[in-house]
Amino acid sequence: MCRLLAVTSKELQSPMLAVRALDVMREGHDGSGVGLFLSDLGGPFEDLKGVPILSGIFTKGGLERLDGFMTESGFKIKYEIFIKVPKTPPPGVPKRDTYLIRAYEYPESWKGLSETEKHHGLMLTRLKLRQMGEENEEMIVFSFWPDVIMIKEIGDPLTVAEYLNLDREELYARVIMAQGRQNTNYAINLYACHPFFIQGVATMTNGENTAFVPIREFLMSRGFPGYVGYQSDSEVFTHILHYTLTRLKLGIEAYKHVITPLRDEDLEQHPNGRFLKHLKRTCRRLIIDGPNCVMGCLPDKTLFLVQDRKKLRPGVVGGRPGLYAISSEMCGLDAVVPDRDRSKDFQPMYLDTAFIRPDRQEVHICRQTEELPLPH
Repeated sequence: MCRLLAVTSKELQSPMLAVRALDVMREGHDGSGVGLFLSDLGGPFEDLKGVPILSGIFTKGGLERLDGFMTESGFKIKYEIFIKVPKTPPPGVPKRDTYLIRAYEYPESWKGLSETEKHHGLMLTRLKLRQMGEENEEMIVFSFWPDVIMIKEIGDPLTVAEYLNLDREELYARVIMAQGRQNTNYAINLYACHPFFIQGVATMTNGENTAFVPIREFLMSRGFPGYVGYQSDSEVFTHILHYTLTRLKLGIEAYKHVITPLRDEDLEQHPNGRFLKHLKRTCRRLIIDGPNCVMGCLPDKTLFLVQDRKKLRPGVVGGRPGLYAISSEMCGLDAVVPDRDRSKDFQPMYLDTAFIRPDRQEVHICRQTEELPLPH
């Protein structure tokens, strides 16, 4: 099993807060990799909320190809961070040339585009860069999106974080998601490292998705260019959520009705039974088979936690107004918010969705048996 930790805070926090919580849970991951998703950023990115930020790892040749492509595409550099590291990496961590975080101004030709068109263009740009990088492994591109930074690397999470000096104010954020990886593949591919991301939606999963193939085939048949990749069977959870939000126009309260629908006899008694029966039929190939515990972040910075029906992977949420965390284990939650009221900690069961809105005032719980807030 992997270990997962998500934090949402009114005050800016160092990525090391989440990484140290992963270290407390180190018996649950094998030190084969770490992934970080940072959003609601502070520091120099506080005033750059609307401009896209590129996150990735590049060789010297890859950086030259990146610069050439982005210049030709009309993107201009607005701010950048090169993470400089010692020449010799610690044991288990690969030697890299450049870890890059770079904010760009939109091309002049994009000025008349709608926000939806810009978002589509950013996704296509990221996919093109990823494709270019896969040709000779010169570029690994994790994200290209406003107010988002992603960092992934092979190695023990704490070792990697200290090696990259992640406790720097430029990387402080109010939303942090971190995964300590348990390698279940023979080869470690950074694109298989959680969290996964698409157009403002990020998720990470602890578990095994044995329904991966039919889900992947359904998503790839939708004609949406972002539903590609799938180096991990868990990446489909991100894309199902994106599909739920953008194509079905439903909220987080409906996510579990897509991935773990109620039984037909239970739908007979549900206040939205007719709609949910139709949803279950049309999205049948998106039903998951676990066990899986899924944590994620929505475009509006809402954090959430859900379990599948088997409920065999741990997950707990708790905190206090202004600071909440979701963790694979109680000790991870203790490491982030030790001064909380523990009686209010919540471990979702298979019908529950727990989420924290961006006001960070409380944990909201919705159950699949309750009426859904459907769009008019």
